[in-house]
Amino acid sequence: METNSSAKEKSGFGSKLGFILAAAGSAVGLGNIWRFPYLAAKYGGGIFLLIYLILAVTFGFSLMITEIAIGRRTGKSVIGAYSSINRKFTPLCWLAAFVPVIITPYYCVIGGWVLKYLATFAAGQGAAAGGDGSFFSGFIGNAGQPAVFFLIFLFATAAVVMLGVEKGIERISKFMMPVLVLLTIGIAIYTLTLDGAAEGLKYYLLPNLKGFTGAMLLKTIAAAMGQLFYSMSLAMGIMVTYGSYMRKEDSLEQSVRQIEIFDTGIAILAGLIIVPAVFVFSGGDASALNAGPSLMFITLPNVFDSMAGGQIVGAVFFILVALAAMTSSISLMETVVSIIMEKFRMKRIPACLITVLICLLLGMLSVLGYSSWSNVEIIGMQFLDFFDFISNNIMMPIVALLTCILIGWIVKPKYIEDEVLVSQKSFRARTLLSVMLRFVCPICMIIILLTPFVTDI
Repeated sequence: METNSSAKEKSGFGSKLGFILAAAGSAVGLGNIWRFPYLAAKYGGGIFLLIYLILAVTFGFSLMITEIAIGRRTGKSVIGAYSSINRKFTPLCWLAAFVPVIITPYYCVIGGWVLKYLATFAAGQGAAAGGDGSFFSGFIGNAGQPAVFFLIFLFATAAVVMLGVEKGIERISKFMMPVLVLLTIGIAIYTLTLDGAAEGLKYYLLPNLKGFTGAMLLKTIAAAMGQLFYSMSLAMGIMVTYGSYMRKEDSLEQSVRQIEIFDTGIAILAGLIIVPAVFVFSGGDASALNAGPSLMFITLPNVFDSMAGGQIVGAVFFILVALAAMTSSISLMETVVSIIMEKFRMKRIPACLITVLICLLLGMLSVLGYSSWSNVEIIGMQFLDFFDFISNNIMMPIVALLTCILIGWIVKPKYIEDEVLVSQKSFRARTLLSVMLRFVCPICMIIILLTPFVTDI
């Protein structure tokens, strides 16, 4: 079994709960809130939810346990983990390492947008954030405020990461995740009490077979696969990094199942907040439920403005979103810091400062891309959109595909099975893992890789 000579000295999570909450916090991010409800509503409601759940316990489980097991077995960050398994896969280390380097800066920019809306609602000015979207476009179109909120979010993230794994990431996760869950449940309950919310609930949860063709089924599967892949923080280096911090005595299989429950539960609860609320606001118009920033920063402020007590609900909602964004940004930054520490044999604080500098340089491109440099485009995209596209749609599926080839065909799934059995007597999902890694997951990765180019998902 491969080991890292410095693994014994490496800091790690002090408890199984700390690991689970930190990994779940990474998985629970903006995608759960601004994309999952939209996809569920668009692709048949209960049909999408059922397909998503099936994929979560098969496809998602197999990829997540593989990445965490690689991290725990090698004791290394993503920059060294794959090459320690097979030196021919050294290029995969670099490709996987660049993913969080690209994502972290623009994710902190979006986190800054969330803080701006939180501050707006907390100040009782939520009504101004609604309307036709001019508030949002005006905000990101002027570099000053987005830069300030980006810096606040970035430095808050860095402060946690500088404290280390157990004193920083684990401690803050143990606080943030329970609060996030409670806020999500609370807002969902409130939303469901609104007049007309029942129709939105039916639209969201009940299977809608009207006009559901074979082609629609394939699109639904592809959409669920893509959402699950990004939602669970796969192929970002995060789970490999967190796996390297995981204690050997903690069950891998059980931990991954619990992370999945957290992630999927928050995504479904987010739908219980957003879909009924938008239905009430729009009078049952499903087309009002958009995806991405327009849902978060235009549609929902209008929804909150139409509610009794909407200022308070909006403020609490953006606290929830800020927590979700923060837990994900912490895991992304920690992954980059871990790479720098390992590659350059550097201590945590200097590595964190270098990471902040990288985030400042790349993040300001995303800030300026909607304002001063809005006329500068890369293949027809603004900087932030390009960074998102190249990382999510190109690099991450390739990293996952090569991981499946390495583990499924080169070293064989027994490599993962042996690590799982270190902390438990049997591995019930042994056959599932083998079939998924060798056959199903590679096909899924190719579909995810091709989807943006061949469909409108």
